[in-house]
Amino acid sequence: MGLVSLTLRHFRLFDDVTVAPDQGAVTVFLSPNGTGKTSVLEAIHFLGTGRSFRTSTAGDVIANGQSTAEIHGVFDHDGRHITVDFTITRGERAVTKRMLINGQRPTNQAAAAEVVPLSIFTPDGVDMIRRGPETRRDFMSDHVVAIHPTVGDVADRYERVVRQRNAILRSGRESGPTPFLRRELEPWTSQFVELAQSYTHHRHQFITDLVDLAQEAYRGLTDSRDVLTLGYEQSWTGELAPALRDVDREEWARGTCVLGPHRDDFYVEINGRDARRQASQGEQRSAALALRLAAHHLHEQVRGQRPLLLLDDVFSELDPLRCDRLLTLLPVGQTLLTTASPLPSGMQPASILDISGGGYVAP
Repeated sequence: MGLVSLTLRHFRLFDDVTVAPDQGAVTVFLSPNGTGKTSVLEAIHFLGTGRSFRTSTAGDVIANGQSTAEIHGVFDHDGRHITVDFTITRGERAVTKRMLINGQRPTNQAAAAEVVPLSIFTPDGVDMIRRGPETRRDFMSDHVVAIHPTVGDVADRYERVVRQRNAILRSGRESGPTPFLRRELEPWTSQFVELAQSYTHHRHQFITDLVDLAQEAYRGLTDSRDVLTLGYEQSWTGELAPALRDVDREEWARGTCVLGPHRDDFYVEINGRDARRQASQGEQRSAALALRLAAHHLHEQVRGQRPLLLLDDVFSELDPLRCDRLLTLLPVGQTLLTTASPLPSGMQPASILDISGGGYVAP
């Protein structure tokens, strides 16, 4: 799998630009800060996940003075070209997103993950261990769906059910849980339990499958014999249905679902210490890099395909020794890297592109 070309129209700083990276090696986007390097990777991330890794508000990517941003990607799959189009439109009341794969609407986000499998390393991602649990949940969700696309339907349905339950719970915050609202909530709760159990099972398995690969990557990054372990943290104990009954009063009072995969987390331990609270910044960053390298390799093992690797100014966040070790561990395949600084001495890119001038950019 490889990105053949990417066209952006009215996306962030770009009026109309097309980039054509090297399909089998490292392409570096080297230009001053503020010229849109990260926006190129952000656009690719939209094609693979349906969202930005920089903002939760999709409308932020629409260029000033415009109502629509367009992303057009062409990908090579064993000699067959597949097109993915993503449009973000600002309407009078809301921002809408629309995706087309070869001109057809995908049935769920997993379809895009199959066409555009990717791994991304960002400065925020490098700090995944010390950041809040939502960052780690996104990491789990993105990779579980990419590695097991059928889980995408479960994830999409789960999110819809959570929204429905939250809407009903919010409506009862002032009036209280009336008999009518309880009857309205009951079928959504049944779906919630079924989907949450399935989704959680796949996340548990993902973390379990990641442990050995992450341990190997961590030792490669640190040149140590430290022991890195992972574990899934559920937001409830025992069976979910009775756990929900136990928090019934709290859910109605707060107007939101307080248990479920959307509240879960995973822990990382280094030599038995919780890395989220008891590790140095260097250890935390090494652990985060190890997790992302492990997820990339797990995807390749399970799916038999190499995800597109995106590196957004990651080397500026690492000391020279970790830079060198990361370089030796980077997987083979198409890699897109952004930087405003000189490259590490051991990196030998196939091409270096300057996107600051706009227009068509190719090696």
